[in-house]
Amino acid sequence: MLLLRPLNFNDIQGLERLAVISGGSMTTLPANRDHLGELINGTQQSLRKDVEQAGDESYHFVLEDTESGSLIGVSGIDATVGISSPFYSYRTEKVVHASNELQIHNQIPALHLCQDYTGVARLCTLFIDKEHRTPVNLHLLSRARLMFIAQHPERFASRLIAELQGVVDENNRSPFWESLGRHFFEMDFTKANYLTGINSKGFIADLMPHYPVYVPLLSQEAQDVLGKPRPDMQNVMRLLENEGFSYRGYIDIFDAGPTMEARTDFVRSIAQNRQVAARIGESATDDSNLHQALISNTGLKNYRCLVSRIDPEQPEISAEIAELLQVSEGDPIRIMRLSDAELG
Repeated sequence: MLLLRPLNFNDIQGLERLAVISGGSMTTLPANRDHLGELINGTQQSLRKDVEQAGDESYHFVLEDTESGSLIGVSGIDATVGISSPFYSYRTEKVVHASNELQIHNQIPALHLCQDYTGVARLCTLFIDKEHRTPVNLHLLSRARLMFIAQHPERFASRLIAELQGVVDENNRSPFWESLGRHFFEMDFTKANYLTGINSKGFIADLMPHYPVYVPLLSQEAQDVLGKPRPDMQNVMRLLENEGFSYRGYIDIFDAGPTMEARTDFVRSIAQNRQVAARIGESATDDSNLHQALISNTGLKNYRCLVSRIDPEQPEISAEIAELLQVSEGDPIRIMRLSDAELG
């Protein structure tokens, strides 16, 4: 069975494996042992803090195969972004150019470098081993962290974003980067992404153009990918849209991938999950009244979440599930039903 839990120091080797097989596709998951150690340390320190208001806390979770002990996925949440280091985006807007004499009035799309998302919470570092990329596993890895937010809302900002990787070719070459970023950084896209991932962010402010970038001056290939997610991120984008996230014209400064946003308390898995008392009984997986559901405990340091089949109206979990969730009869648990439609 697959279980989502907070990252701990025993996970460093499994986390390194995930970073390597991600192939540099995740800015927040570089194959750098020191940075991965910081992810673990940041998570453990954040879990130990008494938090009344969201700050620079960061929480990362791993998806563990409980039979083999191997890690097959990782996902994270930043309580806020842009507080301890700048968080840049491009905001797409129309710039008006007009001439009364020539009777010309043009609206030209332009990219404005901004820090508009400073202080918002962020979903990040969503990666799962391709051998385990099923709809159920993706929902568990992504939405279990939303259940964590539901249980601990004081730890997170009132707005929530998620950045989706932009379009790259088979050689990890970004059309947007080639048309814009390369002219200012004199390095390839992979290296720039890596440096950002290990927190070498000062060069962004030093080298990025601070004046509006007029979209028609970009290559057509770059214009075509503005706000478009990488093809393998389409299912993640649909998941986020079903949760209530929307794209509002903000893109990543390196690959032009879309930034999705929502009010934290309006996100479906945060607002619509139910808290009930655990009832432990016999597992009845062949019962037609049973449906797939996310089930979590209400812990912090010992947070656990998994997917199991239950009767949503009269939820009852097996002794095995209770043990994995570290709950006893009558303890509070959270439940979020997964519909057949959203699981494909």
